[in-house]
Amino acid sequence: MAVCMLVGLLGAPTAQAWGCKGHQAVALIAEKHLTPEARQMVQKLLSENPIDPKLRRWCGNATTDLMVDASTWPDDVRNERKNGPWHYIDIPRGKHKGHLEGYCGNEGCVTRAIDKQRAILKDKSADSLKRAEAVRYLIHFVGDVHQPLHAITNADNGGNCVPVKYFHHEPLPNPLHPEREDYSPNLHQIWDTEIVERDMEISSPLRFADELDEKFHAESVAWEAARIHVDNWAWESHERAETAGYDGFPEKIGIEPDMLLKSCAENNHMGKRIFEKHLAVGEVYQGNAAKAAETGLAEAGVRLAMILNDAAKAAN
Repeated sequence: MAVCMLVGLLGAPTAQAWGCKGHQAVALIAEKHLTPEARQMVQKLLSENPIDPKLRRWCGNATTDLMVDASTWPDDVRNERKNGPWHYIDIPRGKHKGHLEGYCGNEGCVTRAIDKQRAILKDKSADSLKRAEAVRYLIHFVGDVHQPLHAITNADNGGNCVPVKYFHHEPLPNPLHPEREDYSPNLHQIWDTEIVERDMEISSPLRFADELDEKFHAESVAWEAARIHVDNWAWESHERAETAGYDGFPEKIGIEPDMLLKSCAENNHMGKRIFEKHLAVGEVYQGNAAKAAETGLAEAGVRLAMILNDAAKAAN
């Protein structure tokens, strides 16, 4: 699933699950649910192992909140560290529950990355820099696994090969490589950023986090009681992608043969075939998608706190 394939609607550098504001909201929700021990552990690790000030930060670095700042760092270093597959898991459409290892490629996937970084963070003998990076990865990856289009594929690179009209924005081909049949906006892109930021309206990430935490207060008790089950979280996101993502359109999008595309021109011209369906997102689709996205963001924040709280206990 080539999640960094296309530029965003407003010129974003690469596709990022939830975009800047969504990832920041997840971190802010998590902060509300941290134990004092976890808060101390996170602050100590992040403050003593700061992000390289020379690193180009796509979401800016004008924040004193270390968890908010950390939330987008994994996208800044993804190309340099060549760990793009850690941000998603390719579960084909039509699959339901079961072991996920078969969908996790040789280079890894988001569920395996979360487990690996949890182990590093919980090991108090591990290098301090590695544990700080584990915190940053976890803040980001728990957000990623709750973005529905990061837990599904339909031989379409996780929705990147599904052109859509987003309100008045018509899908346009990539002017540099029209032969690849990449279009923007596309399904993956709008779920990364546009759906959430349109739902936020004038809210800042801080205000949006407050609103979501209050809205899902009752549900958060059940999420915490269910404990940490990363694979289950991926399956939940997969189901949301099926219902609110693909099935949210009145036009039927069939289930494609399971394959990984090098470009959207493959799989019998996947990009062009879907472009000709003239899929369009308006108020009805946006409303349903926003409800699913809000739930995912709130879950991600609460569950991230659960992981950090658990690590703080193990590290004592």
